[in-house]
Amino acid sequence: MNVLLVEPYYTGSHAAWADGYAAHSRHRVTVLGLPGRFWKWRMHGGAVTLARQFMEMSAAPDLLLATDMLDLTTFLALTRARTHHIPTALYFHENQLSYPWSPGDRDVRQGRDVHYGFINYASALAADALFFNSAYHRDGFFDELPRLLKHFPDYNELDSVEALRAKSQVLPLGLDLRRFDAYQLHLHLRRSAAQVQVSAISRRPLLLWNHRWEYDKNPEEFFRALFILAERGLDFGLVILGESFRRQPSEFLEAQRRLGERVRHAGYVPDFADYARWLWQADLLPVTSRHDFFGSSVVEAVYCGCFPLLPRRLSYPELIPAEYHDLCFYRDFDDLVARLTSAVEHGSPLQPAALQNAVARFDWRDMAPLYDERLEALAASR
Repeated sequence: MNVLLVEPYYTGSHAAWADGYAAHSRHRVTVLGLPGRFWKWRMHGGAVTLARQFMEMSAAPDLLLATDMLDLTTFLALTRARTHHIPTALYFHENQLSYPWSPGDRDVRQGRDVHYGFINYASALAADALFFNSAYHRDGFFDELPRLLKHFPDYNELDSVEALRAKSQVLPLGLDLRRFDAYQLHLHLRRSAAQVQVSAISRRPLLLWNHRWEYDKNPEEFFRALFILAERGLDFGLVILGESFRRQPSEFLEAQRRLGERVRHAGYVPDFADYARWLWQADLLPVTSRHDFFGSSVVEAVYCGCFPLLPRRLSYPELIPAEYHDLCFYRDFDDLVARLTSAVEHGSPLQPAALQNAVARFDWRDMAPLYDERLEALAASR
């Protein structure tokens, strides 16, 4: 089967997902994308450019797989001569209905932010199947959709909500986790140390931040917990990874100043080998995010042997098997500090392999066949 994957925001995790599926699928997957910048313009105008490019191609796809960044209605309208008979799936990495917008965004201040959510809604109407990367994401979308529609004065089309829900499925994100295996030297060293009965606290534990440097990841609470540990005299190191899209992320600058020599590294590492090595070295992953539709950075760190301390919210309970929830999830900020203190002083309560095996199911070797089956079923239903 020939699959055309249409991605207007082809960068970062979106590009990794598209390339990963193309590389591991048993189908022939062609990626049609635009550079990942100016996300609002991509949602408005990306469909026009991508439609033109598609019409100039000789490809004859059997199925279209688009992402939530595409205005699918515009794309299909401009390509109807060639796509009117082709089944279409829409994959939601995120959505603009339940995504927590920054209060400083000028569209929010001017009350004009609902249009992006409407693009998601209209695209969902045009698609034959909807795939969400987590149940949390799917449920959040359908919780917010009636509120969006009620925002308008009449003909709210509220009956369409259940029709969209009926064609929705959860299809977790596929990740190239096996790619990390070549860099696991540090994990072997830790296991060797354990075998010769070296104390878990003889080596300074290394804490990890590997998310975007953005407000929705809640860096303020993350660093507040670490400041408390530092004030108590606990010995730990910290590595801060992830991209920053702000010129002066004040929370991170303050953290580097207050934590001083504890900070082993702070900043984005563009080289995958460097990123992987840091993950294998890290011991603990405290997470304070207010928003995460899936949690790819959490899965990557856990796969590399980090013990996670997660809030019992968002998509995280879906990532960790239920038998480990009591160990991995905290109730509130005070509980996070208490659990983090214990982990720094006494080490992880779990062997790294236990959780590593649990999240390995998100590797493309397991996920690509599932994607293939879902898309084949969609194609057969038309």
